[in-house]
Amino acid sequence: MTTGAQNNTEPQSNIETQSNIETQSNIETQSNATARLSRQIVIAAAITGSLGIAIGAFGAHGLESLFNSRGYDADFAAKRSDQFDVGVRYHLLQSAMLLALGALSMGSQRWRRWAMRLSLIGQTLFCGSLYLLVLTNTPKLGAITPLGGICLIFSWLMLIPLCWKSGDE
Repeated sequence: MTTGAQNNTEPQSNIETQSNIETQSNIETQSNATARLSRQIVIAAAITGSLGIAIGAFGAHGLESLFNSRGYDADFAAKRSDQFDVGVRYHLLQSAMLLALGALSMGSQRWRRWAMRLSLIGQTLFCGSLYLLVLTNTPKLGAITPLGGICLIFSWLMLIPLCWKSGDE
């Protein structure tokens, strides 16, 4: 009778061991995916942040001479300079948001990925349209700016369910 009891516990023990191994493997896979996504987000933050600094430096040191060479009056140049500064400010703010997003390891990877995508799309449309508007003096590009702004807003809003749902997983 002890042999039968041992046979019953051994298969059950093997099943439990196999289940534990599979669970551990799933956890490691999820952990690797989280780390990989975090690296991608931090790399995106580094690239966009460095671009924001470079573009801001151009705005601070080269924009005035560009405006002077084009013969813009002081008021018009000040308006365009302010628009450029708004682009740089939002560009750098979104880069910092990406850096924080990369540091977060909680929540759904899907939410994190979408927050990153919306931030990058928003930076491109919002900031890029402002930069191009100023550099080419093409006011029609201002029609694109709000679309980028919407993406930026939603990239921030994505952080709410990301953090809210983190305890549910």
